[in-house]
Amino acid sequence: MMKHIILIFAFAGALSCHAPKNHQDEWFALFDGESLKDWTPKIRGHECGEDPYQTFRVEDGVIKIGYENYEGNFDGRFGHLFYDEEFSHYLLKVEYRFVGEQHPGGPGWAWRNSGLMLHGQRPETMGTTQEFPVSIEMQLLGGDGKNERANANLCTPGTNVVMNDELVRRHCTNSTSLTCHGDEWYTVTVEVLGGEVIRHYLGEELVLEYQQPQLDDRDADAQRLINNGELLLTSGTISLQSESHPMEYRSVEIKMLD
Repeated sequence: MMKHIILIFAFAGALSCHAPKNHQDEWFALFDGESLKDWTPKIRGHECGEDPYQTFRVEDGVIKIGYENYEGNFDGRFGHLFYDEEFSHYLLKVEYRFVGEQHPGGPGWAWRNSGLMLHGQRPETMGTTQEFPVSIEMQLLGGDGKNERANANLCTPGTNVVMNDELVRRHCTNSTSLTCHGDEWYTVTVEVLGGEVIRHYLGEELVLEYQQPQLDDRDADAQRLINNGELLLTSGTISLQSESHPMEYRSVEIKMLD
């Protein structure tokens, strides 16, 4: 088996907020800056396509994720905004920031916490009370201005990955990134090469790499998606997560790879 290596970088100086160098005209905007055309919400406790709280909306040219219309506590109403197409080999680049205060009742771990869900199941296949789509998550985390908190991490709802030739079954793995404090705009890019390898970038820095994304046959939601015993994930949906802390996206772009 080919040796799988996690590339670890030492960082110094200020963080650069630019994606890996590519020709701008090769990128395609998934978000048109005006509407949620081609996007579908799925909120826990509601059917696919229903967002009675306007959790996901477009204002001032950005996708806003907010909880102003959530009566009472957050109460586990996790949400995801799915792009309608599926993808296999691509670069996904987003500009995002956390804003405001976490909605009351949101879990402590969800403070300044969101994610990009990759190789995900389709929203219509999710159960009404299912919290997260079976997917590979590039976790987005903000800092408190004092303490270190890695960003662009990996979480694996209903999935596993391979690192250093070993199957990794833990739910989350930290990257080697610096902490992203405050309400500044940050750029992250994820490189997805089918079922081979996935790489996380914060700015221009590669901060995490892993191989062979696959379904976790121990997970009840994943079990429903296993077809003829095949676990390897080679394509799937992309979705933006809502976990109780307000945030904004001003750019969501994709570049197709061979």
